[in-house]
Amino acid sequence: MKNASVFRLAAVAGVVAMASIALAGRPLAIDDADPVDPRQFEIEAGTAYEQSSDCKHWDFPFGLTYGLFPRIEMGVGFGGQFEKRTELLAESGAEECVREHGVGDLGVGAKWQFIPSCPLGARHALVPSVKFPTADDGLGSGETDYDLTWIASRSIGEKAGVHVNVGYSWIGGPDDDVLHYGVALDYQIVDSVQWVGEVFAERELADGADTVAQYNTGFRWSPVESLTLDIAGGSKICGDAPDFTGTVGLTWAFGFKNNGSK
Repeated sequence: MKNASVFRLAAVAGVVAMASIALAGRPLAIDDADPVDPRQFEIEAGTAYEQSSDCKHWDFPFGLTYGLFPRIEMGVGFGGQFEKRTELLAESGAEECVREHGVGDLGVGAKWQFIPSCPLGARHALVPSVKFPTADDGLGSGETDYDLTWIASRSIGEKAGVHVNVGYSWIGGPDDDVLHYGVALDYQIVDSVQWVGEVFAERELADGADTVAQYNTGFRWSPVESLTLDIAGGSKICGDAPDFTGTVGLTWAFGFKNNGSK
């Protein structure tokens, strides 16, 4: 029988990934309210690592986002994963080391910036998404899940920005639904380097469920306008979250010229 903490670790990773299908916030879980420009693509890829006392998990996410219309984008996310975890055998209570690898779940989502600027100067967006159970056995929930997230972003001067996310996940199968939320900050240190940081949390909507909270911090570096490299690391604040998380990756933007462009 699997350890309960293994289930918790999978749930945390699954909800965060589902809420960030468009992957526009790399290297953070918290997203911003700005969709990809019309007729433009963004490819995001990277490697993520999570470690707890009884589980080590590697993800190799890939995301493709396209700007359909002004203030509306569509995105798809998938990838591979590898996991090494400790399980307890029901018969003897002895520990067993299990290694699994394979394809992860497929996520599809959209972002609609329905308010480009409110009276407080914030941009507001809604992000609906669906996670399909395409993962190999043992590496996913095996159910179709749905999520709706509200995002607000506001610039602070010319160099800083704040982003707030609040979302609700409808979890398939017998598991309880999840409320997730968080805030992220970014600051432009120099023209090509940006600092980013976030705090985010989730809570199963069940009696007695604990809040699980984490933090991440890192940097984005843009050696050229169309390419951004990123790195971040973090840990848990409370609850049964991973003891350590880390990620490195990139975002590459390209696309068609807008009508009327020279």
